[in-house]
Amino acid sequence: MTTTTLEEVWALFKETDRIIKENARAAEKRSQEFDNQLKENALAAEKRSQEFDNQLKETDRIIKENALAAEKRSQELALQLKETERVLKQQSQELNKKLGKLGGRLGDFVVGLVKPAVVKLFQARGINVHQVYQNVEANNEELELATEIDLLVINGESCIVVEVKSNLSIDDVNEHLERMKKFKPLFPEYAQKQTFGAVAGMVIPDNVTKYAYRQGFFVIGQRGEIAEILNDSKFKPTIW
Repeated sequence: MTTTTLEEVWALFKETDRIIKENARAAEKRSQEFDNQLKENALAAEKRSQEFDNQLKETDRIIKENALAAEKRSQELALQLKETERVLKQQSQELNKKLGKLGGRLGDFVVGLVKPAVVKLFQARGINVHQVYQNVEANNEELELATEIDLLVINGESCIVVEVKSNLSIDDVNEHLERMKKFKPLFPEYAQKQTFGAVAGMVIPDNVTKYAYRQGFFVIGQRGEIAEILNDSKFKPTIW
């Protein structure tokens, strides 16, 4: 049996104490390193938080700047639209004035073309007219009636009320129907005469020609450079 001496026991205690101290120092070192790492991580997290906060502030600044810029552009666009609308409205008014003047001159031109031909045209249809009056107006306040006639073609027994347009439409035909109803009340001197209606135009669509025909109107149109009555031989005019 082996006997452990006092020296060996003492040496074992010393070695154990050394190992414990070394382990304690290693544990303290690891603890310090861990604590340092925690501090570094905390500092890094704080730095990232500050950077993120700065990014949020910058983003908010950019958004506000963009919103202000967008509002400014919107206001500028609204002003541009108003100015464009004003210019277009002014140009439209000027164009309408020019077209009105042109339409008036064109209407006078068409009347000037039709006027010399109407007597012969209606004489060829057996209506022996011989006088033509242009731009005949009447206004009876008591009857509350008024009208304007482009051409009034008459003889001793008959008269023809002619409406002249550069481009004849169905609305023009309907207006002339109303004019025919007002004619004799406004011109009682023709009350005992046979009164016919006629429409004339440089441009007359086929549907307008047919419509005017059905209303009993003579239709005077252009064939080449010649004005002529477009109604066929079967036509029976309405007598007002």
